[in-house]
Formats: sequence, C-alpha cells, structure tokens
Amino acid sequence: MRNTLRGKTSTRMEPFAWLTCPDPRLTEALAYLAQHPGKQLRSRLVRLSAELIAGKPVQSAEPVGEAVELLHTYSLVHDDLPAMDDDDLRRGHPTLHRAFDEATAILTGDGLQAAAFQRLTEIDSLNAMQQLEILRVVSTAVGFQGMVGGQALDLGAEQQAVSVDALRKIHHLKTGALIGASVEAGAICANASEDARRALLRFARAIGLAFQVTDDVLDVTGDSQSLGKTAGKDAQARKSTYVSTLGLNGAQDEAETLLAEALNALGGFGTKAESLRQLAQQMVRRDT
Repeated sequence: MRNTLRGKTSTRMEPFAWLTCPDPRLTEALAYLAQHPGKQLRSRLVRLSAELIAGKPVQSAEPVGEAVELLHTYSLVHDDLPAMDDDDLRRGHPTLHRAFDEATAILTGDGLQAAAFQRLTEIDSLNAMQQLEILRVVSTAVGFQGMVGGQALDLGAEQQAVSVDALRKIHHLKTGALIGASVEAGAICANASEDARRALLRFARAIGLAFQVTDDVLDVTGDSQSLGKTAGKDAQARKSTYVSTLGLNGAQDEAETLLAEALNALGGFGTKAESLRQLAQQMVRRDT
C-alpha cells in the first residue's frame, strides 16, 4: 500500500505568517494560500539535510525552509494560470486565479517570490558566506536554469511525443531543481563538506525525478479528490509524461529505480540518514 506525505511532519511551518501587504485583496489572497499549505515537502528536505550533517536540529534551516516554501507556492500559483497549465484545482481547493482573479494571482506570485529572497537575507543565524551561497543555489534553481526553463520546455512539449531523455531534462529543471536546492541549502546551513554536498545532490537529483514520475503515475491512477488537483490533466493536454512514454508499469519501475539510486547516494551517511531515507520512500510510495 502506498503512503501519503500529508501529516507526516511533527512541525508545520507557517511561511506566510510574517507577510503583510497594504492591499486588502492581496492580503486575502495570502490568507487563502495560508489555509492550504500543502505537504511542505521542500522545507522538510531543508531541515532533514541540515540535521543529517549537524547531528541535531539547525536553527537556520527553519527560516530557509520557509523561504523555499514561498518559492514553491509562487511557482504553483503561476503554473496554474490559464496561460500556463490552466488548472482549476490545487491542494483540494480552487486555484488562486479561480478563487480571486488572474491579476491577483500574478501579483501574489510575484510578491511571494520577492518575499522568499527577503526572508533569506534576514536570517541572523547564517553568516554572510552561507547567505550568499544559499541565495546563489536557490536563485539558480528558480530561474532560467531551473524552474522557469523547465516550465518553458514543458509547455513546448505539449501535444507531441518526446523521448525519456527529454522528459528527464524537463523535470530535472521544473521539479528537481528546487528539490535539489532544498537539500543543498540545508547542507549549507550545517556547513557540510564538499563531499557531503555532492552526495546529497546525487540523492536530490534522483529523488526529484522519482517524485515527478510518481506524479505522472498518480495523474493516471488517482482521482481529483484524493490528489487535491485535477486528475487526468496530462492526458487531456496531450502532454508527454513518463506514463505515456514508458507505460504505467514502466513508469512505476522507473520510480523505484530512481528511488534506489537516491537511497544509494545516502549510503555513506549510515544510520544518520534514516529520516531522509524514510522521507524519500514516502515521496515515491505515496497516494497523493
């Protein structure tokens, strides 16, 4: 039986709690997003990666995780817009542009992106070098060499068949880049060695793809109510996915192969990486 990622963390972050805006419409939009925080997967990766290196909770990892969650939420708000993936449902509720309007969704997403980088500059428990390195890693992950580039490639691949290699390139950028940045940012919070960072990046690269493959599988096997988003959307858009390219069984096998690759990358950390291993398995063997 698959696991769900919902409710698997003992501490729920509130990345929106400190945000304010003079416009009441945007304030309402932020409150709406705060009511549906999602799995908070990326902030958990930040915290667990930092704890793996430090052997204990790391103070700076929590606000870094909050910033990453703001960036992830911004990307969802914009991806759901009619000009992008054009979706009506997110996290079990109407998407922001449906609950409000397109202008509010665009402005809210813009503000969330800016707020994330503001948050990263205000973490007193990080030294200047750590802040700069995290800013470099995260900004690369959400820009043209990361999410933005991946989304553009994904839009360009609609209504046509693409190869598995092309799919991997798209999703290494669109989905995997921010997952990788989350893991690497956690490592930086704990002053990880270069060898440790490289191992964690190998882990993140594999688990980021495995997470996306599972998304493609669930789009076929799940339903909108359980997923919290529109099921079957990829097929309706005639979008190339791991399922359309490899078949359902082939996609499931691919997810398991990538999971094994991710777990293997953690081998050098021994039992200290057990929490990260458990989260990785939940990311792949989930039902939402």
